[in-house]
Amino acid sequence: MVDSQSDMADTPDYELLKPPDEPPRQAPPRRPAGLWMVVAGLIAATAIAAYVAFGGRQTSAPATTEPERVETLPQPVQPLGGDAAPIVLPPLDQTDPVVRDLLKQITPHPRVAAWLATEGLIRNFVVVVSIIAEGRTPAGQVRVLRPSSGFHVVERGGDLYIDPRSYERYDGLAAAAASIDPAGAARLYATLKPRIEEASRDLGLPDMPFDRTLERAIVLLLKTPIVDDPVRAEPQGGVGYGFAAPDVEVLPAAQKQLLRMGPRNVRTIRSSLRAIALALGIPAERLPAPRT
Repeated sequence: MVDSQSDMADTPDYELLKPPDEPPRQAPPRRPAGLWMVVAGLIAATAIAAYVAFGGRQTSAPATTEPERVETLPQPVQPLGGDAAPIVLPPLDQTDPVVRDLLKQITPHPRVAAWLATEGLIRNFVVVVSIIAEGRTPAGQVRVLRPSSGFHVVERGGDLYIDPRSYERYDGLAAAAASIDPAGAARLYATLKPRIEEASRDLGLPDMPFDRTLERAIVLLLKTPIVDDPVRAEPQGGVGYGFAAPDVEVLPAAQKQLLRMGPRNVRTIRSSLRAIALALGIPAERLPAPRT
């Protein structure tokens, strides 16, 4: 669905001059506060682009749909992330200060700094990446990234379209993803991996290397198409909007959330994710070709 959102917090509102024949914007009904994703409460920046990408969606109730079908990926030939930094990691529940210090070294962007002010960073990262890997949208994980302005549609010729100005709310998120140093992200992931794997076990996630989960999440997001044409929307259930195009509405929820950021921001996010994936050591042949 294309939701009524009040997602990320510091994307400025731009008051553009409205052509005389443009109908007034229509704001959808607001939903109770409650966020959904991205991209991952990110730590190993792979998912920051993912996590950061998914600033937030409001939802009227927890998702009850079955998880999206996801393809089985081959076991990585070698562990992802490369060489870890020579540091002694504290116990999992004491890792937040270390994560903050390390992540500041690979991006100074204020969006990332906002996420670093939260707690339980590694566990949050593991939960969100795992849910993205299933194609779903984890609610309530990234409230700190929600935009201040709302989602809007415009009416043209009797049809509803996403107002392009709604995409501007995500410019800061895309910039945060683009600010991440891919090589630094790979080292960070390798450094924190022992605690990431521990968090995965503690949370009762599938008994497999987290590398596989991370790769699945990245591949799924890289498969998100780019829609440059005006995007038609239609009311759904009286609480928001869905994509009118059937081939878009049937996409996994994680991909639809990325699409809500607009084509320019989707390109930025995908480019950053691809660079991080390659730096992590995911072979290029296992990454999807760019989609349009």
